[in-house]
Amino acid sequence: MKEKIKENINNPEVLEQLYREDRKSFESAFSEVFSETEKTDLLGYWKIRLTQEKISASTKRLNMTEIFVMVFACFIAAFLIKIPDIFNLQFTDFIYYQKNGAIIVALGLAIYTVWINTILEQKKIILILSAFLIPAVYINLLPYHQGSDSVNLVYLHLPLLMWCIFGLIYIDFDLKDKYKRVEYIKYNGDLAILAAIILIAGGILTGITVGLFAAIGINIEKFYMENIVIIGLVSLPVVATFILKNFTTMTSKIALIVANIFSPLVLLTAIIYLIALTFSGKDPYSDREFLMLFNIMLVGVMAVIVFSISETAGAAKQKFSSIILFILTIVTVIIDLIALSAIFYRTFAFGITPNRLAVLGSNILLAVNLILIVIDLYKINFRQTSLDKVELTIAKYLPVYAIWILTVVFGFPLIFGLD
Repeated sequence: MKEKIKENINNPEVLEQLYREDRKSFESAFSEVFSETEKTDLLGYWKIRLTQEKISASTKRLNMTEIFVMVFACFIAAFLIKIPDIFNLQFTDFIYYQKNGAIIVALGLAIYTVWINTILEQKKIILILSAFLIPAVYINLLPYHQGSDSVNLVYLHLPLLMWCIFGLIYIDFDLKDKYKRVEYIKYNGDLAILAAIILIAGGILTGITVGLFAAIGINIEKFYMENIVIIGLVSLPVVATFILKNFTTMTSKIALIVANIFSPLVLLTAIIYLIALTFSGKDPYSDREFLMLFNIMLVGVMAVIVFSISETAGAAKQKFSSIILFILTIVTVIIDLIALSAIFYRTFAFGITPNRLAVLGSNILLAVNLILIVIDLYKINFRQTSLDKVELTIAKYLPVYAIWILTVVFGFPLIFGLD
């Protein structure tokens, strides 16, 4: 972003476009450019504009209509998640949550986001309704078989599918604009941090509330967990999104601090883990459960890399962070290659199963994505290019993940059957 601003320092139209595409990165990069560049009337205008917007953002009053829409979205999510209790349906809550939980959470977010983005076109509204109706009908018609690997994979990948669907709504179905995808990635990182903070606070409140009532001889734990906690969990993403939208400056600073702290810690942990792996006696080639844990760790580290890149890209003084991310990504590639070799070995030794094919496909996608990120981070650290390039690489790769998720959700039950 910094280089783009410098290249178009006298072009007000391009500057405005850059600002609208990614406001947070533009603000961070502009402060550097302003301190390094000879002052002009156009630079002075942007300095005043950005300063005034920060002041107005921190002091503006909350829009009551927006609060109403947020509450309405939470109410819809709460109503849908309590359908088994309201209508006394004859199946367990766990099955209902497993089938519909991700759809309900994504729907609450979609209702709020549709209002924010003022999505009023009839075609888009029909597309959104279809995008929720088709997975909802499909997953609820799918038989519930504990022993069916293909069905279990559908349940596992459905939240990822809903994440993709909500992402389309978030970017207003603008598939050509890569910067909107970058913004969506950043939103997810900020949302994860804020949701974690709210969850910690909610956990403390739950403990205090249950404890206080227990002290006077009233046991409310079952009622509280089945009603307040469940409703709170499905409403949390909507409330967190509302906070992110209205208190951008506060939440972005928290996310940047967390990214700067977590990436070195995760790097240290990953290196120690690889060293310990050689002495542990554990073998991913023969130990299936260990291989599953190995892959879960890999996905977690990948998530930290993407989150750290998205939060660090627009910040000043990126050198240390970019070096840490470069080394962390190389270590993660090594971890992924170990996992891939183990999966290939097990596939050739024991045959193809839905689980093995799903894990194999996911690891191949991760490996390719990680290698692309390593190449970009190498250029950043040794050829002085911008960290924004890595964001675009990640954003361009998102449709590949989406195609694979669709394949697992709708294709695997057809290929491998439901038994």
